[in-house]
Amino acid sequence: MLLENEKLDFSNAGQTCVTLTDEEINEKYQRGEMRIITEQGRYPLQNIKEILSKNMKFNPEYQRRRVWSDLQKSRLIESFIINIPVPPVFLYEIEFSMYEVMDGLQRLSTLYEFYDNKFSLTGLEVWPELNGKSYDQLPDKVQKGIDRRYISTIVILNETAKNIEEEQILKKYVFERLNTGGTKLTDQENRNALYDGEFNTLCMKIARENTIFHKLWKIKPFKESEVVNEDFEIIDEKERNKKVFIRMEDVELVLRFFAYRQLDSISVTKVKDILDLYLKQANKSYNDEIHNKLEELFNNTLALTEAIFEDKSFLLFTKRKGEFIWYSSPSKLVYDPIMSVLSEYVNQKEKSDILVRKKADIIKKMEELFKSHSRDFNGRNNNKSDVIRRKGLFKMVFEQVLEEE
Repeated sequence: MLLENEKLDFSNAGQTCVTLTDEEINEKYQRGEMRIITEQGRYPLQNIKEILSKNMKFNPEYQRRRVWSDLQKSRLIESFIINIPVPPVFLYEIEFSMYEVMDGLQRLSTLYEFYDNKFSLTGLEVWPELNGKSYDQLPDKVQKGIDRRYISTIVILNETAKNIEEEQILKKYVFERLNTGGTKLTDQENRNALYDGEFNTLCMKIARENTIFHKLWKIKPFKESEVVNEDFEIIDEKERNKKVFIRMEDVELVLRFFAYRQLDSISVTKVKDILDLYLKQANKSYNDEIHNKLEELFNNTLALTEAIFEDKSFLLFTKRKGEFIWYSSPSKLVYDPIMSVLSEYVNQKEKSDILVRKKADIIKKMEELFKSHSRDFNGRNNNKSDVIRRKGLFKMVFEQVLEEE
């Protein structure tokens, strides 16, 4: 059951199929529809702090959580010292002379921190004698040499888009094409950059603050100073947990809970499309009041899950080496339907109390369910219909327990 004002309208979303004749296509092209207008610029490095403070939406959460190590930052500064060409930064003009960063946030962040003496140079290869020095500690000739350098920009002008919907589409295409090289962004990292809004911020807040969530998913938020570079290897449990946080998988888990509560109303079937569509609509439609209610619902549902399943929350009971065991890592295959079903009971105190009291019976029935429906939890079936089917299986277990009371 949805909360008051929770239901979103997806009826007109995603309708993009249009058929045009060649003549109509030519006319559309001549009118300049969906054509990006850009201008190029250069910013002197010595003015970068002032420029970033006054003219740019400078938000470290934008795009992704991965940040550069001091070694990576130092190599950028060394590139400026020896005048190696640095790729341009791409900006989007959100209003006259105000910009947000589409690509190049780490470069700009590094320059801001460098001129603010926030790190010392390290690992320099061409200028190793500068290792250990911050900007203020550099010899004056080196300082002046860096100050004379520029960072190039390509600005996508505000007049490119005729309305908010077209702006969102153009930003999506530009961002996706700018990020085709290097470390591929996760769907949630893309979402965070392309569909930033108040509901997206709420999902990040919940993922950051809910300690039960951290415990059950065996993750923890990391300080920026603990998050190193993009090319890390997963070598132990701590590194795996760090990866979940850095790649924003925790935020996607929160988003999945809310989106799957309205799964029946969403016409698309792939997980990526479902979450994209829901987030865009939620950003536009929800106010602070519904935000507060949804946050409370998530927190209470998670608390109820822990009260029933304890250390088995979101775990699979699966076959390993010929016998069924509770697998140690949490799974989305369990998280999605469990959270969705329990959110229906969380505001019914009598039923939720019964479920907690009879948690031993629930565990036994879950083990039987996992054994008899192992194909539904093999990881291959992840479309909308599969989620709905798994939700029905868990709903059946809870209803049986309630009927036996």
